[in-house]
Amino acid sequence: MKWKLSFFLIISISILGYSQKTDESELIKKLLEKESATWRAADSKGHTECWYIQPYSKILISTADGTAIDVPPMAMINTNPSSMGNGGYSVNTNYKMSINGNSAWVSHNEESTAKDGKKTFSYEIRMLEKIKGQWKLVGQSIHIYNPK
Repeated sequence: MKWKLSFFLIISISILGYSQKTDESELIKKLLEKESATWRAADSKGHTECWYIQPYSKILISTADGTAIDVPPMAMINTNPSSMGNGGYSVNTNYKMSINGNSAWVSHNEESTAKDGKKTFSYEIRMLEKIKGQWKLVGQSIHIYNPK
């Protein structure tokens, strides 16, 4: 009887732990999708809510032609809407993430479609921290590529 109780307890704890990590991953995905959508909608306030700039925050972009851009992290908050995207939408796929306590990193693919239908493809790595109970972006690396 004791072994059945022990087995049930171990299974219950395992399921609970997995469920919490799944919930966290869904919260992170929602944040990343909000960040993408608010940028394209030129929603400066909404975009700012997705970020928490730290002294070690870093944003790097590599373009399809090989140019590297080191974006000042403060550019992600209180951004002038005219400097942001102007419509379109994006689809994030192939999420892979590591969540450790209040820190996480996520990689995903993004396919962005501009208002005129032009598509841009990127591999992205995002660094996040849980600040006051909410996931926030603290850094990212975007690698734009031309599909073959």
